[in-house]
Order: sequence, then structure tokens, then C-alpha cells
Amino acid sequence: MFLFVIIVIQGKLNKLPDILTNKKALTFITLSGIAGASSWLFYFIALQYGRVSQVAPIDKLSVVFAVIIAVILLGEKVSFISGIGIVLIAVGAVIVALG
Repeated sequence: MFLFVIIVIQGKLNKLPDILTNKKALTFITLSGIAGASSWLFYFIALQYGRVSQVAPIDKLSVVFAVIIAVILLGEKVSFISGIGIVLIAVGAVIVALG
């Protein structure tokens, strides 16, 4: 449903048949929807058991995991400065969560 709305907003409704017949694209769209919904579900469950000041920083580690997965699975390169930033995000999230 969300995909359809985005396609309409972008004015690319004519590309809808191509997207719907592309099994790889549909698989990634479906997995992305499942991952996003699961993320929110687990986030709200975590908020029931933990404090926001601990749960929110851990949630932000998703940025770190996304970069790690991009490097490992997609072969993306990370500059030295970006690497430092990623390490700082990870360390900062852990420090805030533990504090």
C-alpha cells in the first residue's frame, strides 16, 4: 500500500507493472516492510521494559549495523572519517545506555 502511494506521489504510476513483475524487487520491498514493522514492534516492547534513556540509544545502533552490513554484504567503502563517526556513534550509544 505504501509503495503504491509513493509511486503515485512520484508520478511514476506507469512503472508499477514493472515493479510488480520483478520478483527480486518485490522480495526486497516485502523484507523491508517486515524488518521495519518488526523494528517498531520490538522498540515499543523494549520501552515497556526499559527506560527511554536506555532504549533509544541502543535503537540508534541500527546506523552502525547498517554500515557494517553495507560493508560486508554490499562491498561499500567507508572513509577514515566516516569510520571514526561510526565508532563514536557506537561508543556514545553504549555510554548513554549504561549511564
